[in-house]
Amino acid sequence: MKIALVYYSGTGNTEAMANAIADELQGKADVETIDPAAFGPGDIASYDAFAFGCPAMGAEVLEEDVFEPMFASIEKSLSGKRIMLFGSYGWGDGEWMRNWEDRCLADGAVLASEPVIANEAPDDDAIEALRKAADALIS
Repeated sequence: MKIALVYYSGTGNTEAMANAIADELQGKADVETIDPAAFGPGDIASYDAFAFGCPAMGAEVLEEDVFEPMFASIEKSLSGKRIMLFGSYGWGDGEWMRNWEDRCLADGAVLASEPVIANEAPDDDAIEALRKAADALIS
């Protein structure tokens, strides 16, 4: 199974989450880590499933300069595709993730698990949730 692990990280917290996913899937799937600036609609057919990560920015929205434009360009192509969502936040209550999840479901994406969020750096509970979500993505 070929997985696209596409994420944006400003402080390193979401990157730590992506690394936990990659570690969990090592030897279980072919995982390609991709910068969102280098990912677009033409890449969707090359992968069996997708792990998307983005922290909350501003007023609890996806990062607006790189990640949001990329995601807007591919989201309609995710209908019927297995995905997982993850990201970190430093304020608020996770509204950005709930909105993102709703958006993906409206686009017809198949969420392999509940999204995983971490307040700042991922703690042990978040890492365990990421491991379970990664395994659900390839199940």
